[in-house]
Amino acid sequence: MRNAERTANAPPPAGADLPAIDTTQVLGALPTPILLVGDQGEIYYANPAAEQFFDSGAAFLYRQNLRDLVPFGSPVLQLIAQVFRERYTVSEYDVDLGSPRLGERLVDVQVSPVPEQTDRAVVRFDERTVAAKIDRALTYRGAARSVVGMAAILAHEVKNPLSGIRGAAQLLELNASQADRELTRLICDETDRICGLVDRMEIFSDKRPINRGPVNIHQVLEHVRKIAQAGFAKHLRFVEKYDPSLPPVYGNRDQLVQVFLNLVKNAAEAVGDDPAGEIVLTTAYRHGVRLAVRGSRDRLHLPLEVSVQDNGPGVPEDIRTYLFDPFVTTKASGSGLGLALVAKIIGDHGGVIECDSRPRRTVFSARLPVNPTTEDSGES
Repeated sequence: MRNAERTANAPPPAGADLPAIDTTQVLGALPTPILLVGDQGEIYYANPAAEQFFDSGAAFLYRQNLRDLVPFGSPVLQLIAQVFRERYTVSEYDVDLGSPRLGERLVDVQVSPVPEQTDRAVVRFDERTVAAKIDRALTYRGAARSVVGMAAILAHEVKNPLSGIRGAAQLLELNASQADRELTRLICDETDRICGLVDRMEIFSDKRPINRGPVNIHQVLEHVRKIAQAGFAKHLRFVEKYDPSLPPVYGNRDQLVQVFLNLVKNAAEAVGDDPAGEIVLTTAYRHGVRLAVRGSRDRLHLPLEVSVQDNGPGVPEDIRTYLFDPFVTTKASGSGLGLALVAKIIGDHGGVIECDSRPRRTVFSARLPVNPTTEDSGES
């Protein structure tokens, strides 16, 4: 029986006639977007995955040029030109194809020449949006944990010596001249300022488990919006894009208010006095998103996505990677602790926070767990 199975599964003998293969059927079965293009970007073939990727039918794509589908100056066009010039496969990673038409698109691109067809090349897109965001989000979690350790060090190694310095300055002030009293007062004021910063940091060292339960996130966002429009964001337009069927978040209401109040305040400050300033609050349920956590066999199920979007100038590229690290800020008078605190609170909830930014569109998105009783009952 085993010999029969081995014979049946063996490859055809050399020289045997092979069945004709329809390459379009093979390409059509692949889940990866693939295009066949000319040297000027003309599109001669698009598999179904490419139709879905570009949100257009094949008949429409065949009438288009790839230049019209990707952002101006995209490296994809340079890769194609290089393949036609040098006739070997080239790849580029983390290519941003984001546009109003395509939405957010972060991809790896591979372009290959077609043997015996010098006027054709194959372009393959491997989308990395979800994987890249998850990796960034887990990095931000690590940044929040680093703040916890830093807070403990500051509380023990900085605050106590500062108290001694302030006490010594007060004693010197008793017998000091008027000019010297100005200096001792400066010492006291500066130690008070540093102690205030340490006090703010001490919240990061609080390792007590948070009291969690079912929270209606829309009520949280409505509360935050009212606070914002009554004060720092009264000149801005708010847009609410909510999924009314969203189940409760498993969280702490007060801490979630603090998180989204911080994010809305940041958005308002980013927009500034722009008369067209706008803040968009969005909720959505993302099916099937599970995150693998390093060092654990568990996978986080974080289907609830809550986003705060603004149309400000965007986060400077040089600090995007470190945005949730402590003391990283673009504000002249900022301490750089607001987003670090956001990352800590979201991490304490078992969630992740991520940021996607470009000019006129910055989005902070928190992924949070569903209340366990709701998830067990099968609601979504």
